[in-house]
Amino acid sequence: MKSSVASDLDRWYSKFFASGPAVRDFIAHDPVQFPRRYTKREDIEIAAFLAATIAWGRRDLIIRSCEKMFALMDSGLSSGGGPAAFVMAGNFRILKDACVHRTFFEDDLKYFCTGFRYCYTKYGSLEKLFSCTPNVWDGISLFREEMAAGNKGRFSKHIANPAAGSACKRINLALRWLARPGPVDLGLWKKPQPAALYIPLDVHVARTSRKLGLLQRKSNDRKAVTELTERLRDFCPEDPVKYDYALFGISAVR
Repeated sequence: MKSSVASDLDRWYSKFFASGPAVRDFIAHDPVQFPRRYTKREDIEIAAFLAATIAWGRRDLIIRSCEKMFALMDSGLSSGGGPAAFVMAGNFRILKDACVHRTFFEDDLKYFCTGFRYCYTKYGSLEKLFSCTPNVWDGISLFREEMAAGNKGRFSKHIANPAAGSACKRINLALRWLARPGPVDLGLWKKPQPAALYIPLDVHVARTSRKLGLLQRKSNDRKAVTELTERLRDFCPEDPVKYDYALFGISAVR
């Protein structure tokens, strides 16, 4: 029999996604809309990682910054546009160092594009890169290392390091979008499976989780992500991170 907290989370999840209009409204005000704009696999993958990378702060400002970033990548390409064409054609070399979003600049976007080009040349897709490892944390570490390899061994502050205890919120968000089925997430990847994902822990979800008794750890780090996700796996082993939406919904009304 489910606990009262688990039942409450299930109700909140159902309430949050009880209707098509509610889902469409969520997507319209969330950066997940950007990978959803594309149909090519490579475009979706790149858009997911880039949109998630700048997904901190107010959502309206994140969306405005994403519009700016993808406009840069979609413009001036004879190949028809799109993030993958921009990356593989090397058009990112024209980028300067204007601000894209808060501490993320065009030079950071150039770093990501250079790294993506290296990863696609070596693996063929980002899914194959993450499929090379036994778990999500190792996948994030490999992604970080390969992105650095494509940039002459230079690491980026915008790609978190799980070995240093980071919660890796933004990469876990991209993985949720890509690997988990809808109605909001895209379900593009076959691996990692939804059961293997970890919660993309932000301050609001962490605060709500502590109030509900789901999280005891005070720091919002990798150990907290593991603790919370394992608790959520008790409620739904096959899809623990679906409760990210329930916790987000609860935090939004408190």
